Amino acid sequence: MPRFRYFPVSFDVAAKTVLVVGDGEAALQKLRLLARTQARLVLCATAPTPTLLAFVTEQGIRHAASEPTADLVREAALLFVATGDPVRDRWLAALARKFGVPVNVVDRTELCDFATPAIVDRAPLSIAIATDGHAPVLAQLVRAKIEALLPPAFGRLGALAESVRDTVLDSLPDNAARRRFWRALFNGRAAVAALAGEVERARVIALKSLSDAQTSPVRSGKVFLVGAGPGAEDLLTLRAHRVLLEADVIVHDALVPEALVAMGRRDATRIAVGKRKGNHTMHQEEIDLLLVSLAREGRQVVRLKAGDPMVFGRAGEEIAALRAAGIDHEVVPGVSATFAAAAEAAIPLTLRGVASHLVLATGHAAGGAEPDGWEALAASGATVAVHMGRSVAANVSARLIAAGLASSTPVAAIENAGRDGRRLFAGTLADLPALAARSEVDGPVLILIGPAVAHGDLTNAEPFRPSQCAVSAAA
Repeated sequence: MPRFRYFPVSFDVAAKTVLVVGDGEAALQKLRLLARTQARLVLCATAPTPTLLAFVTEQGIRHAASEPTADLVREAALLFVATGDPVRDRWLAALARKFGVPVNVVDRTELCDFATPAIVDRAPLSIAIATDGHAPVLAQLVRAKIEALLPPAFGRLGALAESVRDTVLDSLPDNAARRRFWRALFNGRAAVAALAGEVERARVIALKSLSDAQTSPVRSGKVFLVGAGPGAEDLLTLRAHRVLLEADVIVHDALVPEALVAMGRRDATRIAVGKRKGNHTMHQEEIDLLLVSLAREGRQVVRLKAGDPMVFGRAGEEIAALRAAGIDHEVVPGVSATFAAAAEAAIPLTLRGVASHLVLATGHAAGGAEPDGWEALAASGATVAVHMGRSVAANVSARLIAAGLASSTPVAAIENAGRDGRRLFAGTLADLPALAARSEVDGPVLILIGPAVAHGDLTNAEPFRPSQCAVSAAA
């Protein structure tokens, strides 16, 4: 995963000197941005353009018609260099570092201690978009999209929060209770009044809600059983992402990539519960008890599962435990591995005149065997999707052939469907047992079996038997 060069932070400049050096448009752009802060601004410009000088005069910015002195640099909290002269840029950057002053040099990333992001201004709310200095035009495009989403009055919500923040901290010492209050505030009547410009009315409503929150009994939390999809971040549903951002606790399986877990709140508690085949760090009964316990503490809990929680995700057992305990719960569906795997090779799971049934199966069901009957459906022409299928490939092949399915039936297997490191294998039902012997195939594997598989795009598929590659090359 790529890493940031610049760590995004918000720097306190209230009542502090911020120094800008430059005579032209680049210096003006910096000052226009800085003029929205509470900093004491100083411009050092020996020959400012008329536009720059007019802006400085209009905003009451101090103007020094000379190079910055050592004393001026020493007292600065930040230094912005916009001279356009490589020699002056380097000298000023060195001077700033001599006094431990962070410096930003326009278009000279090698001289910068920090980068200036594109900013969406909804004061006191601000949204910074940065690209590590590589693509400022891209940052501006993203800024324009966010500007269109948030009305100019959106900052009033931040002002409302600021007006009651200290009272909330004193009244609700518990973090979870405060989060519930803020979540309700920003989605309730107080927010509507604030956005309409009724500032005092919004504050009155907020304080009344706070009083109610203090006297109300602690409510039980809620558990969301959320499908993370096959692993790609852009296959996570919008609802799943929203729920993740509201979660106090994220209880996740080992097959869920860290990048998806990280899409939740940074301060959310994260609990890994294993659940890889043959390696469970926590038994299902323990997970059930954990979910109930967390919800009874008033937490908003996300149970994050790979694929769809209702397809071989043991969600039914967790729902039964939550229902028995009287815990509120909700299922948020995800993209099943079946559909992600079929999409990788454009394999139609149903196809008119070829396959009208879809069977979802697993070789790792309760008791060690799938319930009887799915082999007969496969023999009638249905497409069979076998989850977690590599280690049971030989058994699946034997059972289906014994049920009457032709050994020449097309088969495809997809490793790591919907994520990096995906691989596609293809062959026939007779070839399938060879997949179990391929120890290098260690990611989750989904097997698709049936006549419809032949209508997919298998051009770049590897054979199940590695030796087949060598034979083909020799021929």
